Amino acid sequence: MRCAVHVIFECNFRMDACEARPRFDHPTLEVYQHPAACISAKTLLIYSECRQVLKNSSHCKICPVQLNHSSPGASTILAYSVCPTRIQLRSIIQYYTMGTLLSMDSLWLFGTILLAGTGVYFITAWVFNISIIPGVTLRDRKHSTAQTPPRSVSPDRKPTSSNTSNHAITLPPSRRHTLIDLEHEKVPWRDMSDDEVRMNLLPMSANYQTSPSNKYTPMGFSVKEINDLGNFPDYATLSGVPLPSPYPEFDIAKALPRPYRPFRWSYHQTMSLTKLETDWWIELENTYTSRIAQRKELFAKNGTHVLNAMLGSELACKELMEMVLQFICARYPQYFTLVDGRILQNRILGTEQDVTRKPPLEVLLDNVPEDFGIMLRDETTGFYFLRAAVICSSLGWNVASKVGKQLHEIHETIPDYKEKMQFSMDRFFTKMPTEKPIQRGSWGLEGGQPLYMPPGDPHELARLSQREDLTIDECHLRVDWQTLRRLPLSGAVVFNFKALFTPIREIRDEPGVPELMMKVLTEGKKSIMDYKGVWHVQHVVLPNLRAWAEEQKENGLVQKDWEVATLDDSPWFKGWQEKWHRQQGF
Repeated sequence: MRCAVHVIFECNFRMDACEARPRFDHPTLEVYQHPAACISAKTLLIYSECRQVLKNSSHCKICPVQLNHSSPGASTILAYSVCPTRIQLRSIIQYYTMGTLLSMDSLWLFGTILLAGTGVYFITAWVFNISIIPGVTLRDRKHSTAQTPPRSVSPDRKPTSSNTSNHAITLPPSRRHTLIDLEHEKVPWRDMSDDEVRMNLLPMSANYQTSPSNKYTPMGFSVKEINDLGNFPDYATLSGVPLPSPYPEFDIAKALPRPYRPFRWSYHQTMSLTKLETDWWIELENTYTSRIAQRKELFAKNGTHVLNAMLGSELACKELMEMVLQFICARYPQYFTLVDGRILQNRILGTEQDVTRKPPLEVLLDNVPEDFGIMLRDETTGFYFLRAAVICSSLGWNVASKVGKQLHEIHETIPDYKEKMQFSMDRFFTKMPTEKPIQRGSWGLEGGQPLYMPPGDPHELARLSQREDLTIDECHLRVDWQTLRRLPLSGAVVFNFKALFTPIREIRDEPGVPELMMKVLTEGKKSIMDYKGVWHVQHVVLPNLRAWAEEQKENGLVQKDWEVATLDDSPWFKGWQEKWHRQQGF
């Protein structure tokens, strides 16, 4: 809840007769016309209201504030101040007539009241380091501006911050109202205020299974309610994201990934988020069996370097696993079935697995060839930290080097992240609704198909040189297609992504792709290209891109005067569906 002081003036003339309406200019305060303007009323109204109050409403939808409108001829002054908990508004002055205030005999009273209100403000702001007026803060107490612990701090140690921010008091959009639609006999719906949730938040590092039943997740669900919902509740209703349509013609032996080409020009470091096509949240293809085997081998060899779940992530891990299994059973019913909410039948691998007898992330590792990173909200700062992950396709990092870190620490090696993306990403995570998952893609060039390259891997050295005997047939476009969504019960934000390798020759007949890719490689910002690690193959790739770009213009696939820009069909290319269906045969 973000409150601000608003000052409202009403003149005592008719609206159509008033030629010089009162004005109040101030760099911080906002001015509105009082919604209950009377023909002859003359009113000065000072109060604090939530940003979400409607101009034509007499009651704030968040704060317990009733705006008492005066009748014609009457006049009123109301003043509200923020209480130390920053949760409720307390009335400190009520009902003084304007006539009394304007009386010389009563000016001292008005001054005393204003002085008292000012004193309350400064004392509150000094003790709790808050500001009723946005942008106006006390400067006589110095606080650290650091929002994260130093790198030497253990991941299990919770960060502290003396800088109260909107992130700390802003809860993610709740989905409690879906309990009405669920009509669960053990979990009846009841209204729940944000105040009650904030005062009883389940700590980020607390296991919900051993926590008091009256603790709440940031989404407003109590531990008792979550336990009563049981295993595999109706996540489609809870999240607002429907289950996918069945894909009966899908053939795992022939399936190819959709041909993502996330190239952009002009190329700048941005979030580059688009709405997720929810039927494609988990996308399987013909490398399924070999990739599952490869990932299980990586886990057996590397352990917590590729899979780790910190204390407090139990609910989010279980929730994610259940949502993924519900998805693949609905999307690919010819291959997956969940029996009695417990036994997963996988007809691709020919396995049956009791999903209640194994850690949730290991169940995903055994059945879904995608990476997942789970970000949890810290109840003190409101910022998000990586608390659990299964990631087998990282280049230059691994789970062990990132787990326990805050969002901006995870991305610290990305060029321009701090300057151009950190603020937007923190704000996005704070406010992201459950029903609006998003997608994005990143790309690079590789010699071969390296899936997992932790720090110090020998393949890193190969990126420092250009092999003279490297051929175009060894070069691949690697796309890491990513999705991002909030889980409805825990409020965790989940990244999931998978590495897709395409022989670079495949783009030869894709309209505009060779020239666009060449433009980015040759004119893109050097720090970004260095981060992508494309130098070790571009001495082979660039000449071919140049030749293919000319070839496309000669063949009429691209107009000769085309000015290179992001493709109209991005992240695809013109005619991609025809090519994709033709290649996979369905």
